[in-house]
Amino acid sequence: MDYRTRIEDKLTRHLEPVRLRIKDVSHRHAGHAHRRVSDAPEGGETHFSVEVVSARFEGMARLARHRLVNELLADELKERVHALQLRTLTPAEDAAATDSRR
Repeated sequence: MDYRTRIEDKLTRHLEPVRLRIKDVSHRHAGHAHRRVSDAPEGGETHFSVEVVSARFEGMARLARHRLVNELLADELKERVHALQLRTLTPAEDAAATDSRR
């Protein structure tokens, strides 16, 4: 199973998101030191941008939300995934952000 699918499965199962967007942004990091070592994986799946909208984040500070996501994806971060760019919102925060863009 590819890493994007693993991330999607875990976050869906544990956070029951209203919206989940996962984008492989590994191409932006080609040539970085961690990609030049001999055991660096080829073909991406090392850096992801993840947006999660979930009621599970209600009452949690941003740092706590990010820690939760990192805990859920601990295996992936130990293996191939080098970095996660996270955007974690409650449904109310997402609605407010959508309204402010209109």
